[in-house]
Amino acid sequence: MPTSFLIPVARLAACLLLLAATFVVGQTTPPERWFEVESLNAGLGEAPAELERSTPRQTVSHLLVLTDEGNYETAAHLLNLNELPEDEQGERGPELARKLAEVINRTMVIDWGELPSRSDALLERSGSEAPLAGQARRSIELSFLELQPAPAEIRVNRIKPAEGEAVWVFATQTVDDIDALYDRYGPGWLEERLPDTLQRPAFAGTRIWEWLALPITVGLLVLLGWLTHSAIGWIGRAVPIDWINRAAGRMRLPLAVALMALLGQFLTGWVISFSGFFYTVLSPLLIGLTIVGLTLAILRTIDATLEKVTERFVDDIDDSSDRDRRKIYTSIYALRRFVLLAAVLISGMVFLVQLRLFDNVGMSLLASAGVITVVLGIAGRTVLGNILASLQIAIAKPIRIGDAVKYEDYWGYVESIYYTFLVLRTWDGRRLIVPVQYFISYPFENWSMVDASVTRTVTLRLDHSAEPDKLRKAFEKLVAKNERALEDEFLMTAVSEVNEDFQEVTFYATAGNPTDAWLMQMDLREGMTDWVRRYHPEWWPSDRILLDRPDRKAD
Repeated sequence: MPTSFLIPVARLAACLLLLAATFVVGQTTPPERWFEVESLNAGLGEAPAELERSTPRQTVSHLLVLTDEGNYETAAHLLNLNELPEDEQGERGPELARKLAEVINRTMVIDWGELPSRSDALLERSGSEAPLAGQARRSIELSFLELQPAPAEIRVNRIKPAEGEAVWVFATQTVDDIDALYDRYGPGWLEERLPDTLQRPAFAGTRIWEWLALPITVGLLVLLGWLTHSAIGWIGRAVPIDWINRAAGRMRLPLAVALMALLGQFLTGWVISFSGFFYTVLSPLLIGLTIVGLTLAILRTIDATLEKVTERFVDDIDDSSDRDRRKIYTSIYALRRFVLLAAVLISGMVFLVQLRLFDNVGMSLLASAGVITVVLGIAGRTVLGNILASLQIAIAKPIRIGDAVKYEDYWGYVESIYYTFLVLRTWDGRRLIVPVQYFISYPFENWSMVDASVTRTVTLRLDHSAEPDKLRKAFEKLVAKNERALEDEFLMTAVSEVNEDFQEVTFYATAGNPTDAWLMQMDLREGMTDWVRRYHPEWWPSDRILLDRPDRKAD
């Protein structure tokens, strides 16, 4: 018994000791604050004593200042050249420092307030956007640049030689990519052929030639856009197909903008290499214009196609045999809405990925998803409600494109269904715009849900002496002569009300579609009124006065 009791106690004690040891080790072992190496840039010799590399901010600022002064030999000490042979470091180091500074000047606008001024690069700002707040860092990414076959980073690392203090230098990965980055983002073909006068500094890190080249470049792009716009319009007019004419007219403006932006990206990337002051503005602007232009061109082409189908199809929608076609057409409109939603989401994702904003913006959105959901739910509940209602119509299809409906005091045809509203074409050609959520929140009649045929009534108030049988025969003759009435469908004559003043006779007849039914109703009402007026005018209601006089006695 004692032995069986001591075994669990011993096991528990061992676990507690292990946890305590782990806690002590975790508390006493400091995090790694640098990368240890045997030596740093042995081929360059000792770094000048006045060169400050103890913080990331000092390293970056000294690189730009030294290269601007032409002191490339000293600037080479700000790079980690350990991947190069020692006998090449003295020759290649200054050249690599010059090229790196050129790339930074052309691709970055440095926020000096974000660069740590502490040797341990401790991130002092806290919050959801700074998950590493309060921790020392040994590597900091300054920029992320597109490069083939793989992107490249401009990064600084904290390096601790075996015999020396820890310093911040540009990482070996960055040094390996300097030549490729310089070929991609360095001086373009045109700049290399400009005179030295135009390459002198202007302000904010820009050069004189950039201020001259920018309006010329914009002018060339606008000219290209105008030529593209005109060419697409000419092609659309030259092709004898109405759909192509309409699509070309709709898409030529956004497509011209997209082509302008694409050419702008080519010019600024390979022919004219602007400085970081212009690059940070032009790059996202051109990418955004390209994505938005191509997206709008595709969507407008789809809209032009749907409009053409609408004109050819919706006007003769009354035939009941078109029910399946209306269902397909409604599905096409639903597909258009899904394409629009997908296009917006994909375009936004591509834009964030291209500018590498998703790392910061996306994580911030995820971190504050609850707050954003509440804000969007309150501020955009009407828009979101209409979008959800539109998707509900697309899935359940309580109405379809071309359906004849009676909504409130209007009747007409469903001409189109969009994200937030639908269009009803009334019988007299007017367009009624109704919010989708409002439409499906109240009852409505769908006359084309199963069958497009509609039964209409004609009501006459006649005198009690009118004979329903004669009225029935006269009505049946009128129906037989009416081209819009269907004799084999519902046809009836009945006395629907009787009171002391008149009797009400109701005539029922059916037509193949709502429009014919309305016209048939007018014809039959006019015909029955004429028949009564011609053959039995005494059947119209009349007031009768009964005089009750006492008998007069003869004098």
